[in-house]
Amino acid sequence: MHDHTDRETPLWEGMPDEGLLIELAELYKVFGDSTRIKILYALFEEEKGVGEIANQLGMTMSAISHQLRILKQARLVKFRREGKMVYYALADDHVRTIFAQGLDHICE
Repeated sequence: MHDHTDRETPLWEGMPDEGLLIELAELYKVFGDSTRIKILYALFEEEKGVGEIANQLGMTMSAISHQLRILKQARLVKFRREGKMVYYALADDHVRTIFAQGLDHICE
């Protein structure tokens, strides 16, 4: 048996601080909604406007806008304005990597 009473030694000395772990948990929560996953997948190849995403997913623009707001707050998507149009795209290649590795993991 191991003696686990020594609380002075950290369980894992390289563990990030609590704040970073909370942020990481919040990031993964964003991936917990299938609509947000569909939106990310829709943006894999090119940027799109809200209407185009809504049409592609068969949802209302309001529902898509709500989910895009969450994805933007999590820094998973970025946007740019062109006149009255707003176009969304994946924020960076990290988003593609997270998505692809998740798919790889569940398809094994």
